[in-house]
Amino acid sequence: YAWDANEEYLFKAMVAFAMRRYSSKSTTQISNVLLCNVTDRVSFWFVVTDSSKNVTTVPGSEVEAAIRMNRNRINSAFLLSDKTLQFLKITSTLSPPVEPSTPVWLIVFGVVLCLSVAGIVFLIVSGIQKHKKRNKESTERENLEEKVEVTLENGIPCEALDLKAGRINGVFAADDERFTSL
Repeated sequence: YAWDANEEYLFKAMVAFAMRRYSSKSTTQISNVLLCNVTDRVSFWFVVTDSSKNVTTVPGSEVEAAIRMNRNRINSAFLLSDKTLQFLKITSTLSPPVEPSTPVWLIVFGVVLCLSVAGIVFLIVSGIQKHKKRNKESTERENLEEKVEVTLENGIPCEALDLKAGRINGVFAADDERFTSL
């Protein structure tokens, strides 16, 4: 990252902007932000002076509050984040990472276990239903076979006689004649 006079000017302008937004005064200028002990690793400390008195410095708590309030704008100006642009003594705006109350592996284990149990129950229930259906079909088929016996004579289906009840062939039996005349 090339830190030169233009970058210093941008940083001063962003701090002056933050101070103006925080205090609602338009008295803070870029010249009121002083950078001290600038190193090659882009490490320095800065002071903001009061423009009305030009000698006194603005209290550190006000500067911290102004930067905390406008930190996202400062990070955006330098295309950095809270991890890469660090202000000492000023907490980052990022919230701490959320720790779930239950470990992640336990949640995954529970989901896999529930799916396995649901699959086993489904297989058992569907097997029982198929078995019942097969039994019902076989008993119906047996009942139908007992009731109706179809025989084929000369390629024509004929019903066999029901031996239990018997049948009377109406063609040969006359109602008024019991016996066949000779």
